[in-house]
Amino acid sequence: MLQQKFQNLKEYIKDLGSLAIAYSGGVDSTFLIKVAYDVLGEKAVAVTARSSTYPEREFREAVDYIKTIGAKHIVIESEELDIEGFSTNPVNRCYYCKKELFQKVQEVAKKLNIEFVADGSNQDDLKDYRPGMEAAKELKVVSPLKHVELTKEDIRNLSKDLDLPTWDKPAFACLSSRFPYGHEITIEKLSMVDRAENFLMDLGFRQLRVRHHGELARIEIGEKEFQKFLQPSLVKKIAKELKAIGFTYVCFDMEGYRTGSMNETL
Repeated sequence: MLQQKFQNLKEYIKDLGSLAIAYSGGVDSTFLIKVAYDVLGEKAVAVTARSSTYPEREFREAVDYIKTIGAKHIVIESEELDIEGFSTNPVNRCYYCKKELFQKVQEVAKKLNIEFVADGSNQDDLKDYRPGMEAAKELKVVSPLKHVELTKEDIRNLSKDLDLPTWDKPAFACLSSRFPYGHEITIEKLSMVDRAENFLMDLGFRQLRVRHHGELARIEIGEKEFQKFLQPSLVKKIAKELKAIGFTYVCFDMEGYRTGSMNETL
């Protein structure tokens, strides 16, 4: 079944003819550009948008990953905080972000005579609240992975078969997802989250989120790393650092890391 999906994907991409892929360096978009480049060659291009919501660590990894694939990589500038309605963090925040992103990728595609713009949405994304998919639909962005019903697990397994370094990379979402809906997003707050998460990653933690609740930082850690996190001396070190970053209170979420935890209030 998995190999049949993979074959369907290659055939679908071949039929499209040319693709400009919104590439973040994550598991899905890395896999997609790899397959697209194998099928289409120079007619498959990766486009990455840099902004204050996109951590520098993630950008550097994206640049490194694309070098291993060999595809053309174009970097553009995008600033979501300049988009009207974005910084107030409405429940459809991702709609504004994705619409801006896809429009800019479409501009690149037009200049390069590339017919289609694609994103890395997969079958599992249909299970969560994803307002960005509405923007993709409006702008006729194609989602090859979703089209052939590849799940996240499928993509990880196929990525491993292809020796992609991202096959076991933890899931990532833009830093704006760390804020409760209705709470204003600012560059300063984004920087606090970015610094806090970088600190935890430097300590060796892989699957994590630091959610920004005003004065309080709520830390989500993958269950496999609970024991490591809950060492008294380490907990004190983490609390001290996050307070130095600007948080007044630091707490540990006992449910651990989970995708879209901010959607639990919807």
